Amino acid sequence: MKKIIHTITNWEAWPFKLIYAPITPVWLWYIIRSGAVWFFTPSNPKLTFGGMEGEPKKEMYDLLPKDWYPTTFNVKPSQKIEEVITQIEQHGIEYPLIVKPEVGGQGVLFRKIDHVDELKHYHSKVPVEYIVQRMVTYPMEVSVFYIRHPLAEKGTVTGFLHKIPLQVTGDGKLTLEELIMLHPKGGKRLDELKNKHADNWNKIIPTGETYMLSYAANHNRGAHFVDLKDQIDDRLVALFDGLSKSINDFYYGRYDIMCNSVEDLKQGKNFSILEYNGCGAEPNHFYDTGYSLWGAYREILRHWKSLYQISKYNASLGIKPWPLMKGRRFLRNAQQMMEKMKAADTDMG
Repeated sequence: MKKIIHTITNWEAWPFKLIYAPITPVWLWYIIRSGAVWFFTPSNPKLTFGGMEGEPKKEMYDLLPKDWYPTTFNVKPSQKIEEVITQIEQHGIEYPLIVKPEVGGQGVLFRKIDHVDELKHYHSKVPVEYIVQRMVTYPMEVSVFYIRHPLAEKGTVTGFLHKIPLQVTGDGKLTLEELIMLHPKGGKRLDELKNKHADNWNKIIPTGETYMLSYAANHNRGAHFVDLKDQIDDRLVALFDGLSKSINDFYYGRYDIMCNSVEDLKQGKNFSILEYNGCGAEPNHFYDTGYSLWGAYREILRHWKSLYQISKYNASLGIKPWPLMKGRRFLRNAQQMMEKMKAADTDMG
C-alpha cells in the first residue's frame, strides 16, 4: 500500500502523457480557437515545425555565431569510420568528445566517447545521422526558458535551473551496483544502468570519486534540477534578449548551456550553448524544485498561453500554421525515427 501511495503522490515520476492528460482540453481549445491543429508552428519561424519535435540540430547551430556553441560536425551512418576519424582530427576535436543524434531528444543515443574504439562501436550501431561535438568542460550546466512576444522589445526568463546529471560518489566500500541501488533516482533505473555500465557494475568506487551514470542532464535520464529563479535579473534577461534576437525570430523555447558560473553567464562570458529547443521544450523548472502538481499545471498553462499568443500574432503576419497532412506526415516520421533510435540506444548499451 505504501508503494502505491508513493507512486500516486510522486507525480514527477509519472509518464509524460499521464502528467499532461488532465490539461489536454486546454490545448484542444487553442486548436479550435486558431482553426489549426498545428497552430504552434509559426511560433519560431526559423525552426522546422516551430521546434515542437523533429527539428535538426544543424538548423539550430546554423543560426548561431560559431563561437557560441562547441565545435560540431555531422556524420551519416553510411560514412566510413576512417572518414569520421579524419574529420575529428581536421576539426581539432580531442577525446573525450560528445556524440548525439542530429534529430533527437530525451538523451537518446547521447554518449560521451573516451577513445576511438568507443567511437567505432557507436558508429557501427547508430542508425541515424549524428553529430560529433567537442566536449565542453565548464563545471555547470544550466537551463534557461525564454519567452518574448514579437511586439515586445524585452522578453522574460520564466525558468532558470542548474542541471546535475545522474551520478554517484564512491565511499571505498560499496560497489557501483550498491551505490546505484541507494540512489533515489538511480535505484529506479537498474536495468538501464546495468546495461550501460556492465563493465564496472561490481567495481568498488574509491572514496570521494564521482562516477557519472549519464552525461545527458535530462529529467527522464535521472538528472537533478536545482532552482535558480532567485538569480533571474535584468542582466540575465538582457543577455537572452540579445541571444534570441541575434538568432532571428526565436520567441519561445529553452536554452541548455554550459558555463563557468552564473555570474560569468550574466556577464556574457565563459559559456557555450549546447543546444536550444523551440516550442516543444518543456518548462522543466517545475521538476525537483518544490512545485505541487497543481503548481506545475499553472506553470504549463501559463507557457501554453504565451505560445498561443506568439503563434497567433506571427500567423497574422502571414506565417501560417503547417497544413494538417504535412504536419501529420512529419510527426509520424519523427515518432517512427525516435522509436528506431530508442531501440538502438538499448542495443548499444
